[in-house]
Amino acid sequence: MPNKKIEELPGKTVERLSQYRRLLFNSVELGKTNIYSHELARMMNLTPVQVRRDLMLIGYSGSQSKGYVIKDLISLIGKIIDSDTGQRIAIMGMGNLGRAITSYFTGKREKLSIVAAFDNDPQKYDRIIAGVPCYHINKLKEVVQKENIGIAILTVAPQATHEATKLMLEAGVKGILNYTSVPVSVPEGVFLEEYDIITSLEKLAFLVKK
Repeated sequence: MPNKKIEELPGKTVERLSQYRRLLFNSVELGKTNIYSHELARMMNLTPVQVRRDLMLIGYSGSQSKGYVIKDLISLIGKIIDSDTGQRIAIMGMGNLGRAITSYFTGKREKLSIVAAFDNDPQKYDRIIAGVPCYHINKLKEVVQKENIGIAILTVAPQATHEATKLMLEAGVKGILNYTSVPVSVPEGVFLEEYDIITSLEKLAFLVKK
């Protein structure tokens, strides 16, 4: 059984657990049944000590002779990360990025489902896009509450970021993944992840130039 509740795990540890699980799924597809900490570490550019420390935090240890049992580890990470009932997600802004994320993510995780999208473009709302119903932004609160949506992915134009965030918070969303280039603020009790591709590319550019 896990040593810690998920709320007590550091955010970076949770990120790595998700990455471990993705690699473990890939290993299963390759026919592997067991894996060692040094193998996971090499695939993630970590040290074996870091891998073992992360897995010890969730109460899992392997054997020196066989390493970790992959299916058991996948199952335990799922119990730590996933909600028992699953989480329902909305896409805010169904432009090229919103559509690409929806198409890519659909079916990737059993406990995470994109169930709605929102846009104010008449060419997009009242349609099914990438397998997901797209609604006018005016229906946001109604649909979020009806569909029990707890997470929103923000892919609107930069100038619409703050208004879209405000509407999502008023609708009762508790987690926001911000893909826009505009930082946002959320109140206590709401969780925010911001992904900035420009910052990531500039970091890589700096490292490459060295």
